[in-house]
Amino acid sequence: MPLKAVLFDMDGVIVDTEPLHRKAYFKTFNELEISVSEELYTSFTGASTKRVAETLIQKYNLAHSYEDIAAIKRAHFKDYFDNDDEFDLIPGVRELIKHYHENGIKLILASSATMVTINMVFEKFGLEQYFSGKISGAALKESKPHPEVFLLASEMAEEPVTNCMVIEDSTNGILAASRAEIFCAAYRSPHSKNQDYTLADIVVSDYEELELDKLSKYF
Repeated sequence: MPLKAVLFDMDGVIVDTEPLHRKAYFKTFNELEISVSEELYTSFTGASTKRVAETLIQKYNLAHSYEDIAAIKRAHFKDYFDNDDEFDLIPGVRELIKHYHENGIKLILASSATMVTINMVFEKFGLEQYFSGKISGAALKESKPHPEVFLLASEMAEEPVTNCMVIEDSTNGILAASRAEIFCAAYRSPHSKNQDYTLADIVVSDYEELELDKLSKYF
């Protein structure tokens, strides 16, 4: 089947907001006066803020609502997003996005991030022109590793799953793509630690490896 649509995760694939989220989360944990281990924090990779907040409320018997926790975290995140000098697109991703766009491939964003965060990223880096659709997993009933976000993205692209490819970097995202039965390229980010790429169809550490001529043996 020919490749007609690429479904991009955002965090760790297009931008690395992970360091910003990390700073914002740990600042939030300090405010909530809870001590979160690295192991627990790693288990949150790819999960929505709502799910993280609900986990914290349960684990630490917090009196806060998940909305309260999400609001605290969001304020810290926005501050880092606007002011952190190190924040930029992942190397090579703008070129890859333009490459697909120029070759008539439909691009859909399918991220666990909120639509507010997605729009902030798209505006800051001028990505709107390349994408024909955006889905926020935060607005869905199920979050990754449930396949819902990618199945909706393939519907939005108006392409069968066999004509789609997912680009992901997290265990949960790769599992979601696998459950959706969509070809999955895993990007091995220097920042995503302890992620499991076993279920990915290909694993790359440089976006040039995902140019169309390199994918011809798969599609």
